[in-house]
Amino acid sequence: MSQHATLEFLNARRDWVLAAPKNDAPILTLCVRPNEGEREFVSTISFDPEKGVVGDRWIRKTWIYTDDGKPDPRIQVCILGSRVLQLIRRDPDGMTYPGDNIVADMDFSEANMPVGQRLQVGTAILEVSDVFNTACSKWNERHGKDSIKWINLPENKPHRLRGVLCQVVQAGEASLNDSIRKL
Repeated sequence: MSQHATLEFLNARRDWVLAAPKNDAPILTLCVRPNEGEREFVSTISFDPEKGVVGDRWIRKTWIYTDDGKPDPRIQVCILGSRVLQLIRRDPDGMTYPGDNIVADMDFSEANMPVGQRLQVGTAILEVSDVFNTACSKWNERHGKDSIKWINLPENKPHRLRGVLCQVVQAGEASLNDSIRKL
């Protein structure tokens, strides 16, 4: 088996990815990234409007900052669709987890979740950001150039295959027993 999913493989399974549930998606994975390259898989995660995911490195180091030098709150929480994760992780035991805070089997397309859409995640409320997740150089290294190409194809961009970035608007907690619901 190839280490990375090919564009042909991903395109052949696109309809399956796009058939993800539109609402009320169970949370499958919760992850806190305390430092660069570190992943802690937890059963409960806390959200805070000022800190983002409590314990996550976003508050100390991120890739977008506001004009006053603070971490951009629009990217406090990363959510990835489980179907995309299943496709790109050709060797789950040998590949680094992408680092998304939440993985859920859900449709994160612009049509289903426009910018500003509020999401109930456990007791927290998140808001879908206007920042598009194009996938970073680490994604390319870990999951291959074809997966980035696939995510960023013009016909795929509206589907947000790399997931959504969100801002915390109401503090709360989520557990693996919870689901994501559109408000």
